Amino acid sequence: MSSTNSIVRIAILVLALTPAAAASARAQQAAETNALRLLNGSIAALTERVSTSVVQVLVTSYGPVQQSDRADTDLVIGRQRSMGSGVVIAAGGYIMTNAHVVANARRVEVVLPGPRESGGVAQLASHGRRIDAAIVGVAKEIDLALLKIDAALSPPPLPLADYDAVRQGQLVFAFGSPEGLRNSVTMGVVSAVARQPDVDNPLVYVQTDAPINHGNSGGPLVDVEGRVVGINTFIVSDSGGSQGLGFAIPSALVGLAYPKLQRYGHLHRGEIGILLQTITPTLAAGLELPQDWGAMISDVQPGSPAALAGLRIGDVVAAVDGEPIANVPRLGFHLFTRSAGDVVRFKVKRPDGDFTTDVAVVERAHDFDRLTDHIDPVRSLVPQLGILGVDLTPDASAPASGLRLPCGVIVVGRTPDTGDGADTGLVAGDAIYAINRTPVASVADLRDAAAAIPPHGAVVLQIERSGQILFLAFEID
Repeated sequence: MSSTNSIVRIAILVLALTPAAAASARAQQAAETNALRLLNGSIAALTERVSTSVVQVLVTSYGPVQQSDRADTDLVIGRQRSMGSGVVIAAGGYIMTNAHVVANARRVEVVLPGPRESGGVAQLASHGRRIDAAIVGVAKEIDLALLKIDAALSPPPLPLADYDAVRQGQLVFAFGSPEGLRNSVTMGVVSAVARQPDVDNPLVYVQTDAPINHGNSGGPLVDVEGRVVGINTFIVSDSGGSQGLGFAIPSALVGLAYPKLQRYGHLHRGEIGILLQTITPTLAAGLELPQDWGAMISDVQPGSPAALAGLRIGDVVAAVDGEPIANVPRLGFHLFTRSAGDVVRFKVKRPDGDFTTDVAVVERAHDFDRLTDHIDPVRSLVPQLGILGVDLTPDASAPASGLRLPCGVIVVGRTPDTGDGADTGLVAGDAIYAINRTPVASVADLRDAAAAIPPHGAVVLQIERSGQILFLAFEID
């Protein structure tokens, strides 16, 4: 009897507790739902705030055109249209994007975000406002370009995140126009804070699994505060689409590059005349280095500040300005921040002991652009020959050093819609010195001389190709 009473008492107790347990479960479910709603609302608010500062970049350029009926050695130049993304980085209408987005651009436009239409099932973005933008500066070596639009029309800038505070695993959002789908956002995490795709290249990137596709280039990767963690620049993909391997130029580099691009149009970097290489166990074993990790000086330019300060090939860099150096990216980034007139203290390891010296930083000579960057669709065209050329000047001849004569015209491309370049025999890289024994000193000279030749008239070009002088003979169509 007592056992039966105990069972009854337990049953009554369980029945009495059931409403309380149910209430607790409902409260927990409500709290979880509320947390999800708060997260959803926070992401929506962040997206709306950030997207107002993200633009689509539209580029009209001239570049190589694939044509199946042309020889592999021919370079055919035609009009191209491409697009990317950008982000307002500073007041006054300054927009940061990738250098490869505006490569060879003849016209750059940006599409500003328009007001959203509220109500209905979804919010629909307007078509936005399309305006012209000017290229203020380009830094090809770190794939950044600075654009400028009318300050009165500019959206507000986004702040840069503190790169030193970026952590693996933190939430980030990629904004841009993937595949031309303007005003898109994706979410992911920081997969790696400092990824170095090339061990001998000091550049590092923020790696993310936030989906990034073609068209996202130049757009921002932002944190939960809406600060720019980096500028999306490339992906690693077997299919051409996102595989969760996206890379962004760190905010620290963006912050260093902006004032120099804004003031000088290029990085205006300092240099000391050394080349760095990552030390591997195999390299260390073969050269009998004192350590199998870190950074080694693989080249010292003769007469450079590094050479004058006593640095040598094979030196293992132990510290710079008192900061221990564990890898090439850290050392490269340290040197990147230095300008002409600075002095950098190096401590290096050698078989005979440590060596410390002060190295003066000098201004790096500004590299001339490649020949194709000199193309102007009007001034470069020689329609009778079906080519685009540039004047043979000190600027243009730098990539084609060793030419016999100091003046003439360098063929940089052929046009698909004017002339019939196939019959001329000209290919990209040819230097034209004379037409029918008349010397030419410029594209204008060549164009005028070719225009004076009657239809079906004989044309003989004196050119240099691969270090040899030869003549090309044909008839004008």
